[in-house]
Amino acid sequence: MSHQRLNWLCSAISRKYGPTCLRYYSQNTRTSSRANAQSKIAHIDAQRQFSPALTDSFHRRHDYLRISLTERCNLRCFYCMPSEGVELSPADHILTDDEIIRLANLFVRSGVTKIRLTGGEPTIRKGLDGIIRRLNELRPLGLQSIGMTTNGMALHRRLPLYIKNGLTHLNLSLDTLDPFKFELMTRRPGHDAVLRSLSVALHSQGLQSVKLNVVVVKGLNDSEVLDFVKLTADKNISVRFIEFMPFTGNKWDKAKMVPSSQLLDIISREYPSITRAPDELNDTARSWKIPGHAGSLGFISSMSDHFCSSCNRLRLTADGQIKVCLFDAKEVSLRDEIRRGASDGELLDVIGRAVHGKQEKHAGMEDIDVITNRPMILIGGIQPRKSRVRPLPRLPARSYLLDGTLLLPRIHRRWSSSSQSGLHLTHIGPDGRPCMVDVSSKDTTKRSATASGRIYIPKSAYDLVTESGNVDFTDKTIQKARSKGDVMTVAQLAAIMGCKRTSDLIPLCHPLQISNVSVTLTPERGVCLVSHPVDEGTLEYSIKCTATVVCEGKTGVEMEALTAVSVGLLTVWDMLKAVAGKEMKIGEIIVVHKTGGKSGDFTRSP
Repeated sequence: MSHQRLNWLCSAISRKYGPTCLRYYSQNTRTSSRANAQSKIAHIDAQRQFSPALTDSFHRRHDYLRISLTERCNLRCFYCMPSEGVELSPADHILTDDEIIRLANLFVRSGVTKIRLTGGEPTIRKGLDGIIRRLNELRPLGLQSIGMTTNGMALHRRLPLYIKNGLTHLNLSLDTLDPFKFELMTRRPGHDAVLRSLSVALHSQGLQSVKLNVVVVKGLNDSEVLDFVKLTADKNISVRFIEFMPFTGNKWDKAKMVPSSQLLDIISREYPSITRAPDELNDTARSWKIPGHAGSLGFISSMSDHFCSSCNRLRLTADGQIKVCLFDAKEVSLRDEIRRGASDGELLDVIGRAVHGKQEKHAGMEDIDVITNRPMILIGGIQPRKSRVRPLPRLPARSYLLDGTLLLPRIHRRWSSSSQSGLHLTHIGPDGRPCMVDVSSKDTTKRSATASGRIYIPKSAYDLVTESGNVDFTDKTIQKARSKGDVMTVAQLAAIMGCKRTSDLIPLCHPLQISNVSVTLTPERGVCLVSHPVDEGTLEYSIKCTATVVCEGKTGVEMEALTAVSVGLLTVWDMLKAVAGKEMKIGEIIVVHKTGGKSGDFTRSP
């Protein structure tokens, strides 16, 4: 081939396919014949055609693939993983490295230009560096970026290798700048490790972008929004605020979701000069910029202002299912097709059918399927019972230094013990932080505890429970209360269940193997309410709950007994609220007896 012809050919490749394809051509055809060069050009040209299989019925082109590498995670974030955990797929159900690369190759040849690795936590996957390296080899076929979303717990030492192997974009998940709150939200320690990863990422020359993902939950971390905004002042980072989204088991509640528009109002009052910034094509985040700040802000409003019309994303779960929408429970197994021997053409047909079945938009926030859809941990990416999250108090703090910037609060000791009295709080460590008591050195002995409490009820409720007196069973409120079942039986069962879940409800309680739980509920009349002076002669109707718990263990069961009583009485309240919701009172919940343990036996005086 003549020199002039070669220059023309290189120029044509560069104009049409960019410098990446030119480098690929140059490196592989220097000593090739003219026929081989033409074959390469034809090959590249064929591969860059966008496959109809990745275009849905609403003409959306899907050129972005998110690949979940594992279902496992080293954190337990409440919005991602149910408190009871998740059932993991058997190891042989997870895609192998070769299966991941084969599917990635097929998607890239069909038009995908961006791949993001997710989990679970992707850094847990063995051989992650090799997967990134092999994905990087797909660039001549059209792949332009390799990203990863991670919690950063095990990242800071490995990140340079990942970047060397081809990683270009990093999203780091961090929902709070408070180390104590971090442990509450993730159910694990490790705040310092995430900060180290963030620092390494910000100093890495090979990364094209570093983004910080912040899931905002009302009453929990929404007060930290402006603290996160300050990170962008002198750091080239994009902080993205994500609306709390509903998934199976994460107890989503509309009242806990903070709309992006509300967050923008808060930021605008502090930074009036904030302006809209250009968005990347198909970007999920609406971008904003504060003049003079090195970084930027983004708002991902999946719930309040969805971006379905421009969605270009497909998801591949760790067990090989393709999901065309994060909030759609429907899945199609590509793993099974591969393992039955399907060709690439057959795989592409399966993918095409899934993509063509994609809906125009997902359901409204209150109608999203959180029953049959996976928990977030099993999907990768970024409920039935409603609950409220109380705001956590801000703790007195000094700041962490991140790259010389005052940034993160470190908890000061909030509690103190009198050295004169010798008393101390066993659940507070030397640094003032909460901790579990170490019981490893204690002997296993038989322990028991009995607790009791009362709920005071009006006569009408007492008559209903005891089926005495003049009860009008045709009254609708009476019928509603009776429709829930027998008050005493349901409350007894609830008390026993509550006792067994004590360590789930009380953070620093040890999980115990309980030998026996005995709960009794007794209706009483003529009982004096202790909060009233005796001379008032105030006599009340009540139900007394008594719980006795027995175990063979290294720590006592007083908390289990108190939890049983509390849950039992709360259940009585719930069962009777239709007829007595404004008049009932719960009180006098106490430990009346205990045996075993270093402190010896105890019986409360009448």
